[in-house]
Amino acid sequence: MNEKLVYSDIFKAAWKAMISQIWLLVGLLIGFTIIISLLILFAIPAKGETISISGILVLFISLLFGGLFFLGYLRNCLQTLDSEEPQFQAYGQVARRLFSFLISYIFFTVITSIGLALFIFPGVYLFLRLQFFFAAMVDEDAGPIASFKRSWAITKGQASQLFILMLIQLLLSFIGVITLCIGFFAAFPLITLLYGHTFRKLIAPVA
Repeated sequence: MNEKLVYSDIFKAAWKAMISQIWLLVGLLIGFTIIISLLILFAIPAKGETISISGILVLFISLLFGGLFFLGYLRNCLQTLDSEEPQFQAYGQVARRLFSFLISYIFFTVITSIGLALFIFPGVYLFLRLQFFFAAMVDEDAGPIASFKRSWAITKGQASQLFILMLIQLLLSFIGVITLCIGFFAAFPLITLLYGHTFRKLIAPVA
């Protein structure tokens, strides 16, 4: 049986890690937001115009850039949880997993969306059980199929606890949004660290 997740301990660990590297983690997120906003701005057609080939290309580049950022950012957050200095080369290290991640993310989105359409509960359950495919890819260098199997295995019997953690993360996101989105630049690193630390707790051997 997996170890019971203690919400207060997970939150404290994530908060401590965020404070230790807050300027770097927030700075990376601000930089990403500026760059992705400019890319999307260039892709939006002017009034009366249709989207061009170059616009589609920019949107595709934005998708790749976003995927690469989130892979590297999670690696940085895991490094922070390990009391290590986040390294910029993390983005180069995870680049080879970019296309696998995008394909996996599309599959994850489709399957959870279908589940949500089927009376909501199946989609939430699938989300809770499969969500750590992302962390398995980054932290354990797992492939698409292996990462989903890994997430399914480590979350066995943990759906109810993970549901509470999901609500906490949604609350943090909501607080970030209602503070004119400024608070989101602090909420997002904390949410990612909560996610990373939960993954580490789930894969840790039970004493």
